[in-house]
Amino acid sequence: MAAEAASRHARSHEDQATGSGLRPVAPSFVVAGPSGVAVRDRLKGLTAADERVLRRAGAHLGSLASRDLKLRCGDGLDHDPGRWAARKRELTGESSARWAGSITKATHDQWALARRSQSAHIRGLQAGVGTLEHRLSLLIGAKGAKGAPGGYRSRREWFAKSRRLGVLQDRLAAAKADRDAGIVHVVRGGGKLARARHHLDDAGLTGREWRERWEAGRSFLQADGESGKRFGNETLRVTPDGEVSIRLPAPLAHLANAAHGRYVLSARVAFQHRGAEWADRIEANRAVAYRIHHDPDRDRDRWYLTASWQRGPVHAVPLDAARARGVIGVDTNADHFAAWHLDACGNPVGDPMRFGHDLTGTASHRDAQIRHAITRLLHWARRRGVTAIAVEDLDFAGEKTREKHGRRKQFRQLISGFPTARLKARLVSMAAGHGLAIVAVDPAYTSKWGAQHWQKPLCTPDREISRHDAASIAIGRRALGHPIRRRTAPPPHDRSDRAGHRTAQARPDASGREGPRRPGPDRARDARRRTGQRERGEPAHPTPFGMRAVSGRGPKTHS
Repeated sequence: MAAEAASRHARSHEDQATGSGLRPVAPSFVVAGPSGVAVRDRLKGLTAADERVLRRAGAHLGSLASRDLKLRCGDGLDHDPGRWAARKRELTGESSARWAGSITKATHDQWALARRSQSAHIRGLQAGVGTLEHRLSLLIGAKGAKGAPGGYRSRREWFAKSRRLGVLQDRLAAAKADRDAGIVHVVRGGGKLARARHHLDDAGLTGREWRERWEAGRSFLQADGESGKRFGNETLRVTPDGEVSIRLPAPLAHLANAAHGRYVLSARVAFQHRGAEWADRIEANRAVAYRIHHDPDRDRDRWYLTASWQRGPVHAVPLDAARARGVIGVDTNADHFAAWHLDACGNPVGDPMRFGHDLTGTASHRDAQIRHAITRLLHWARRRGVTAIAVEDLDFAGEKTREKHGRRKQFRQLISGFPTARLKARLVSMAAGHGLAIVAVDPAYTSKWGAQHWQKPLCTPDREISRHDAASIAIGRRALGHPIRRRTAPPPHDRSDRAGHRTAQARPDASGREGPRRPGPDRARDARRRTGQRERGEPAHPTPFGMRAVSGRGPKTHS
């Protein structure tokens, strides 16, 4: 009952705030755990004969996959299970039934992914067209209000944007026509790499290097698992001792070095991550999918084997159970995670923490940086004894258009380069391995209200609090169901407690709420101003999210 009362109090606070014209705040929820697992190991010790067989098999199956993708795209919206079975029968004669099944399934997944990307592209165009139409309808130089951009600065800019509106409308009409007709545009091997063929100097590649990457991208060496079969996969089989064997397609059966048209590689694999879980599956003959892929980078010419399998349905823990021992509020930024531990009553405990990462460089480098930062965050959360981490449910899909942010090119590049989807997937997957729940909260006003209510009171001569640290407190309090502000407004007639208790950090039934505070660095300073009061020269509205950290210290007061 007390938890429900606190939740109602938090909702009423948010409702009062949103009643003044701000957008409503969505309720927090526990993110469902991962449904699959993927591990990878390098194929070391391959001989020249092994690589030759892998290249020939991958090229042959890749050509079949390209042909099947063309047929699938030609079917469009008229595709049905009968047509799928017909395509599989056509491929079986040139490979095998299992290879044909893997190819047709991969084709179906690729076509579905292209359809989702097409829908996302249409939504982006619609957002751009809507913004342009709104700004063009305003007077030149008109001011914006409540997050909506104003009019354009000059007639010249207005004219240029009116022409761009026509371009975007034409693109939107063409994209909608393709969607209605079931037409998708897919390039096996990647459209970016295909375009780089005509600009090798700009891409920093030679003709031979480009050809190697193109062939590696179009190669197909992946097979789905099948429960009940030996070691969970008949096509690409890995034994418990790490032996890898491939069932060669029918035209390449003469290259086999083992019985039943199989080729056994010289390399051995040993999965270090989740190796015990993988071994348990193959010992029980449960389905495991494998993929062999080649990385022809000039600095490292390597072959890899990836194993993946599905998990049973993971039931998320109840929200009240996740809140029981407090949370770690995390504010995600372009170069670091700002985190703070909050107890069950919403009070910040200890000092804030920062986990830096570098999102420049190659995709593999960025992914490694994200993994390293999340690993340090999870280890710190385990040491603090919490069972949940609170993060913002970020989605910059509607914010990337340049029509909304105009000349703020650096900010557009910032939100475009932030890996929101990959970050959420990594965090959920890695947190599940540590037994931690992820609580997603609405990101509305967390930076602004966190800076307004928590940044200056927590600054001390020995500790400087940034906007990001204050935002992490706001995120954690919203996940716990508490209002973001530190205390409710004083009674209307005086500042005593005879009209009701003023603090909102502890529930009325919390034990020790009227007792003395705990000494030490964890307690908040008594010398802090009332909410709503500000000193002369202090900005009434903090700077927008992600722009800069606070540079000054809080005021020094004496009690």
